[in-house]
Amino acid sequence: MLVSSSFSQYLSYYKDKRLLTIFAFGISSGFPWVLIGSVMSAWLKDEGLSRSTIGLFGLVYGAYTINFLWSPLVDRIKIPLLHTWLGQRRSWIASCQVIVIVATFALASVSITEHLSHAALLCFIIAFFSATQDIAIDAYRIDILPENESEKATAAAAMATSGWWSGYALLGAIPFFIADLPGFSWPIIYQILSAVVCCLFIITLLAKEPESHRDQVQAQLQQSYEQKLTLASSPSVYTKVVAWLAVTLVEPFKRFFEKNGVKTACALLAFIFMFKIGEAFLARMSIVFYKEIGFTNTQIGQYSKLGTGVITIIFAFLGSIFNHKYGIVKGLFISGVAMAASNLMFSWIAVAGPQEHLYLMAIIIDGFTQAWSLVAMVAFISMLCDRAFSATHYALLASLGSLGRTMLSGYSGFVIDDLLGGNWAVFFALTALMVLPSLLFLYLIRHKLYAIERAYHTNKR
Repeated sequence: MLVSSSFSQYLSYYKDKRLLTIFAFGISSGFPWVLIGSVMSAWLKDEGLSRSTIGLFGLVYGAYTINFLWSPLVDRIKIPLLHTWLGQRRSWIASCQVIVIVATFALASVSITEHLSHAALLCFIIAFFSATQDIAIDAYRIDILPENESEKATAAAAMATSGWWSGYALLGAIPFFIADLPGFSWPIIYQILSAVVCCLFIITLLAKEPESHRDQVQAQLQQSYEQKLTLASSPSVYTKVVAWLAVTLVEPFKRFFEKNGVKTACALLAFIFMFKIGEAFLARMSIVFYKEIGFTNTQIGQYSKLGTGVITIIFAFLGSIFNHKYGIVKGLFISGVAMAASNLMFSWIAVAGPQEHLYLMAIIIDGFTQAWSLVAMVAFISMLCDRAFSATHYALLASLGSLGRTMLSGYSGFVIDDLLGGNWAVFFALTALMVLPSLLFLYLIRHKLYAIERAYHTNKR
C-alpha cells in the first residue's frame, strides 16, 4: 500500500473544483476522436469504401504519435493577446478548438465518394490540432495540482479518463442514434458535432488558468545557458537565440534522462510504446466489425458508445481507488490481462454471430479494460513529468504510447483482408496475443517502477 489516506479522505478529493475542470478538458480531449474515428469509419463504410481504405484513414492519428516534436513550443511560446487573456495553457487549448470547429464544419460539405482526399486532409487537420490541444490539456492537468498534492494524482487521472470517455463514448453515441433517424445524413451530423465543439470552447474560456513557476525556472535555465555561451564569445542576439532553443528543445529531454537514468528511461519508453498495441488494432476495426457482423447503428450507439462510456466511467473511479491504495504498477498489470480477455470476447462474437448478450459481455469487459488501463497509464505518465516542462514530457511519453498503436493499427484492414482472409475470430485472437510482450516487459522492470512510484509519493523526484 503506497498511500495511507482513508477511503473517505480519498473520496473527498473529488470535491476539489479543479478536478471538475480536468473532467471537462477530458471531454474536449476525447471528442475529436469521434470526429475522425468511429463516426468517420461508419460514414466511409456506408459509402461503400473497403476495409483497407477505412483502416488507412486511421493514419491521421499519426499526429498524436509525433506531437512531442512540437510540444516544447506549447511550453514556451506565448500566443499574442490570447496569452494575456487566458494564460499559457488555456490560450493554446482555445486556439486549437477554434480550428477543430472550422474543420469539422467543413467536413459537412465534402462529398466522400468524389473528394476522399479532401476529407482525409480535414481529418488530418482535426487530428493535428486536437493532438496539439491534448499537449496543453495534459500539461494543464499536471500544473493545476501542486507537487504537495501528489495524493490526488489517481483521482485526477480518473476524472481525465471519465471525461475522455464521456466525450468519446457518451457524446460519441449521439451521431449513431441520429444516423438511423429519417432525414439525417452524415454531413448534417457533422454540422451538429461542430456545435458540440463550440460548447467545449466556451468551457475553456470559463476555466481557471493554473499557477506555475514554469516561467521562472525556464528563465533561470536560459540565463545559465547564456552565461555559458558568453564565455566563448561576447553577448549577442545569437547567444540569446541559441540559449532559447537549448532550453526549449534540449533541456526537457535532457532532464528526463538525467532524472530517471538512461537505462531506466529507455525501459520506460519501451514499455509505454508496447502496452496498448493490441487494443488499438481492435479499436480501429471495431466499428467495421460491428456493422459487418449485423449490428445496427442504434445498437452500436447503445453498446459501443453509450454502454462502454458509462461502464468505463464507473470502472475509472474503481480503478483509481485500487491504484491509489495498491499502486499504479499493479493497476497496469491487471489492465493488461483484462485487455487480452476483452479482445478474446470479440473473437467469440465473430464465431457466434450478432447476439446482444455477448455484445453486452464484451462491452463490460472492454469498459473495465479501458478504464483501468487509462487511469493507470495517465497517472503513471504524469508522475514521470517535470513541472517545468510538463507539456513536453507528457507529450513525449503519451505519443510513444500512440506510436505503436497508430502506425501499426493503420494496417489492421490489410491484416484482416489480405493475411487472414476476413477471419475476424483469428484477428481478435491475434490482438489478444499482442498484449503479452508488454506484460512480460512490465514484469521485468517492475522493481524500477516501484522505486519511481515510491519516490513520487514522497516528493523526492
